[in-house]
Amino acid sequence: MNSSGSGLADLDRRITGCRACPRLVAWREEVARTKRAAFADRTYWGRPVPGFGPPDARLLIVGLAPAAHGANRTGRMFTGDRSGDVLYRALYDVGLASRPTAVSADDGLELRGVRLTSPVHCAPPANKPTPGERDTCRPWLVRELDLLRPTVRAAVVLGAFGWQAALPAFAAAGWTVPRPRPVFSHGARATLEAPGGEPLRVFGCFHVSQRNTFTGRLTPAMLRDVLRTAAGAAGLPTKDEE
Repeated sequence: MNSSGSGLADLDRRITGCRACPRLVAWREEVARTKRAAFADRTYWGRPVPGFGPPDARLLIVGLAPAAHGANRTGRMFTGDRSGDVLYRALYDVGLASRPTAVSADDGLELRGVRLTSPVHCAPPANKPTPGERDTCRPWLVRELDLLRPTVRAAVVLGAFGWQAALPAFAAAGWTVPRPRPVFSHGARATLEAPGGEPLRVFGCFHVSQRNTFTGRLTPAMLRDVLRTAAGAAGLPTKDEE
């Protein structure tokens, strides 16, 4: 394993032991004890959820936080919930995932040149981390970006919360965020220069929440289009639209 790979593996281990935010610790552990009826026979992960994907990823996808009965249950980012169903299906459709579904951490799914992460690593009540929790968690994202810098060339940020959280992390990791700061929208694009290094192309996309996907605010075609464009900016091959 290369140094970035070993560094990310160590980072992931450290993240899973974090107890910095008392409200989030209490919530994620309570959810893991009480469970949802449909998963009553499952053992919940109930800890912070690390990023998922290869250490030499060229494309980073930044979400919001683990879902209480999704990643907080399975222990893998975007795995085991409706949002993950939409995201992994789109990644598969454009050739960036080995299979279209993600049900458990040991289901054999592999990402191709893509890593998934979030600015908050614990499931929050009502899917709403506080600004303080976001800021407390930021050093983990900054360190992840530091380790990915040799290879990452593009990022897709899902939703306004992720956008607001990711831009300061990108800046702390050495990229220059334009001023005025780019405003989030679906289809937003920004290029973050890096003195002495490669720029990062950043793309905004509505979050793959049920609110957005059930109402049609974000359609599978819209998501595939953003992923395909970002993959092209990152130098990753994709499958053409059928």
